[in-house]
Amino acid sequence: MKPEISLTEYAQMAMAFEVCAWDKPGNVDRCHDFPDTKLEHFFTSVIFCRPALERAEKNDGSVGELIRLATILTGRHKGGNTHFGAFILLIPLLMGRNIPGAYEIVRKTTLDDALDFYDAFAHTAVRVRENDELDINDPKAKEELKNRNMTFFDVMAYSAPHDLVADEIVNGFVLTRYTADLLKIFSDKNPISKVFLQLLSEYPDTFIAKKYGLDASVTVQKKAQLVINGKMSPRELDLFCLECGYNPGSLADIMISGLYIALGEGWEWDR
Repeated sequence: MKPEISLTEYAQMAMAFEVCAWDKPGNVDRCHDFPDTKLEHFFTSVIFCRPALERAEKNDGSVGELIRLATILTGRHKGGNTHFGAFILLIPLLMGRNIPGAYEIVRKTTLDDALDFYDAFAHTAVRVRENDELDINDPKAKEELKNRNMTFFDVMAYSAPHDLVADEIVNGFVLTRYTADLLKIFSDKNPISKVFLQLLSEYPDTFIAKKYGLDASVTVQKKAQLVINGKMSPRELDLFCLECGYNPGSLADIMISGLYIALGEGWEWDR
């Protein structure tokens, strides 16, 4: 009798599968790296984060504390931010066992979770909006959180209008659910890449928008639609994104959470 796969192992599998998928326009994959962030950094991150994921599976800690721990553990490699957004989604999903449970957990988060999340954010090189009154780079931001008594959920609600990952937290992981369902539908060859392209064709990526503006993210969305309609190849879109520096990291994070849910529900990657 084979031993069961743990939730932690499903989460690690999801992280590994996402970064290996190809074509996956604009992001690190098994065919190309970024100058400072390579495939090996992503795999190192998958290994380094395990203690935090295991604690989340056991409900040993709070949301903010465990996001902070995962971020610090993975910060030991030199490849910069690899999975910060994914941890924001995976930690509650592991703790809650499923999507409704995860949503219940994030709704019950506290000010301490928000403060720990800001500490975690400080360990990354994640881009934030300019002129943000709760800018992570502002030493006074944590005091403002305390003054407003903002929970982790409140921080996500504040960020949701301009951040797909935060919007997932606030709106009950709807794109995570959608992604998992698409993986089950796209059962032919290379389903991860096809699902990612589908997401990219439907949603402007907010990581691109933060770095280059909304127009850039909409341009990538429209080109992804051309790929879906057979008027452009995935490789052409990949080259365009790489040349422009457009990396749709927010949708990559949601791809990971969707993979995690699909794997836990019996989706098989090696059909």
